[in-house]
Parts: sequence; C-alpha cells; structure tokens
Amino acid sequence: MSDGIVVIRKGREKPVVQQHPWIFSGAIDSVRGDPTPGDIVTVTDHKGAFLARGYWNPKSQIQVRILTWQDEPINEDWWRRMLKRAIDARYPGERQHKEFAYPNAQRLINAENDFIPGLIVDRYDNWLVLQALTLHIDQQKLSIAQLLAEIVEPKGIYERSDVDVRNKEGLKQTSGLLWGEEPPQKITFVENGRSMLVDVRHGHKTGFYLDQRDNRDFLLHEMAINSGVYRNPPKTELPRMLNLFSYTGGFGIQLVFQAQITNVDASLEVLEMAEENFKLNSAIPNQVDFIQADVFDYLHDQVAEGAQYDVIVCDPPKFAHNAGQVERAARGYKDLNLNCFKLVKPGGYLMTFSCSGAIDADLFQKIVFGALVDSGRQAQIVKHLTQAEDHPVALTFPEGAYLKGLLLRVY
Repeated sequence: MSDGIVVIRKGREKPVVQQHPWIFSGAIDSVRGDPTPGDIVTVTDHKGAFLARGYWNPKSQIQVRILTWQDEPINEDWWRRMLKRAIDARYPGERQHKEFAYPNAQRLINAENDFIPGLIVDRYDNWLVLQALTLHIDQQKLSIAQLLAEIVEPKGIYERSDVDVRNKEGLKQTSGLLWGEEPPQKITFVENGRSMLVDVRHGHKTGFYLDQRDNRDFLLHEMAINSGVYRNPPKTELPRMLNLFSYTGGFGIQLVFQAQITNVDASLEVLEMAEENFKLNSAIPNQVDFIQADVFDYLHDQVAEGAQYDVIVCDPPKFAHNAGQVERAARGYKDLNLNCFKLVKPGGYLMTFSCSGAIDADLFQKIVFGALVDSGRQAQIVKHLTQAEDHPVALTFPEGAYLKGLLLRVY
C-alpha cells in the first residue's frame, strides 16, 4: 500500500463523508508522501482525520476514486470479497445452481455502482468481457482477471478497453485476451427466450447493449398484447414496428413472431448481424426489413410519405458526452421524437430513450414533451424506463442512472 495521503480542503469533505466515490482536483488541498499515479492513497480531512481510501491519478480531473470508507487495506482479500459480493448479487441463493433461472448474458460488475470504480465486467455465455476504464484498474487488470477466473470459472476473459474515457486517464485504448481461451468470432447467448449473437471483439460497448434487457422483455410481454396481436379475434394484419438505431436487432427480435419489423441503422455491418439474429430465431423473411440509412433522414422521408407504425422504438447512441453538448443533443432528441410522434398510429406506442448522462430524466421528459406539443398529438406515459436491474445504481452515485426512457401511448 502507498503511504500517499490526499488532504481535502476545509469545507469540501461533505461529498466524501456522504460516500460519493469521486474526488475532483478542486477539492484537494495537498498530496503528501509522493504517491505514484495509480497508487492507493488515504484520504483525510484538513485536520488529518481518516475519511476514505482510494486510488490516485493526477492526470485525471477526478484525481481520487474511492474504494472504501473503512480504514482497511486494499489487498487481494479486499478484491476477492468485493468482486464476489457484486457477482453473488446477480446470482442470489439457489439461483447460482439453476442455469434456467437467470440469463446467460449480463453485467457482473458495474463500476462505481458496485463500489469498484473504473471496472466493468460483462458475461456472455462462457466468456467474460472486462473494461478497465481507469489507470489503477488497468494496472490491476491481470490480477483482477485471475480472481474473476477463480470466482466465475469462465472459458476466457477478453478485454475491451477501447473506450474514449481512458484518454482522460492518460491511457491508450486497448483490447485482447486477458485469461483463458480466445472467444469465438460470435458467441451465442439467450435473452428473454430469444437467441442472440454477439461479437465481443468488435461490437459496441462490450459487444451488446445488456442495459436494455428488461426493456426488451417489457416490450415482448406488454407491447405485443397492447398492440392487438393477442386480441380475440386477433388483428388480420400484423402490427408494424419501426426499430430505430436497431444495432443487431435486439428490440425487434422480441416481436419476431408478432409484428412486421423494420430495422434501421447507419451501419451495414451491424444490420448483417441483425439479419443473422433474426434467422437464428426462425424469422419469416418477408416480415422483417433491414434498412441502412441515417435515422434522421429516414424519419423525415417516412413522414413525407405518410407512413404509420403501431410501435416505434427509438434508442439512439449518446448525443451529449458532457454539459457543453447538452443544447445540441436536446435539439437532436427533439427532432427524433417529433418525427416519431408523427409516425405513430393513434393508439400506438413510442418507446424512446436517452443514454446521455449529461441529460437527466426530467430534462429528457421535457424535451419529449416539447416534441409532442409541436407534433399536435396527445400522449400518455405508460411507464418510465431505465437500465436493467443487473446495472444497479449506487444511492450515493446518482450519475449511475444514465439510461432514461419513456413508454408512451400516442393518440
């Protein structure tokens, strides 16, 4: 353990005492003991009283990320205990021994929200995918991988630390095998009874958007019923679903047997995998379309053509990476939702999302409200949507609630 001590300015201790895991440079009075970047440091108040222990990086705006508020060593025992605690929370009690009781793809470690800042670990069948987002985690990743191997017993652990946030830590982007066997080119997993393929080497994030699992499940069990598929007698024509920013088809595949689905994405590569996913689930070819297009342009064209859909899912990528991009992002979200409102049939549904951390749930709802007013339609909030339960949010870290969504019934 480093002998480094980070002293907090007088009057700036409150966030630390309230267990927020980040200490910004402006809250630091001094650093003593000459720690090396990435070292474990002790955090004290201006009188020298112990506050917390975490790791230090002077190159980052967040100079200390807290690991514990107890006066305890950060050693192998600590790492094993914290990793196992997070993983056990996903597999409580007897569920650990019944594979049918839980999905075989999920998040196992959710960084600050599991009290291990900078570390993300996702599971896809028998492989784990690790992201080291910070300097200290990068320095410890091999030992972390070894502990994960002991706890989870996967076939292999693959690193996907090719993310922009590492630049803020003075780190280069990197990816590759950390432990065990190389993953296959495409891993098959099951979600909500649907088979899916994931490319953990090249796919977005760690390969798939696991945070939307519960919302895809809700779409399967609620939206299909509400859109008339199971009415007695059923509708003579299948409902039309528009899946925007479809990626590899996750939302569309939930309605693979209940709707005529149009998947739209700018990437031909992900649409090709989406087509594979639909075939994997025995989709009827003439019920599914794959359109490579800019979603904004496609929506404008659909409005001009007078198209109508029973269900629209709009799940765009992050538009605002920081506070300075919020205004531009808000314009983008409003434009998307305005045209979505124009395309939903009366009594149909819009499921719309923002994953921009800089835009909170209240602001997102106001943006969607503004789009509704301009569309001249009416809508009801059926459900507020958020990330899947394997992406928990620490109560002391509200920044962890990054995914916001609304299920709207439109008239």
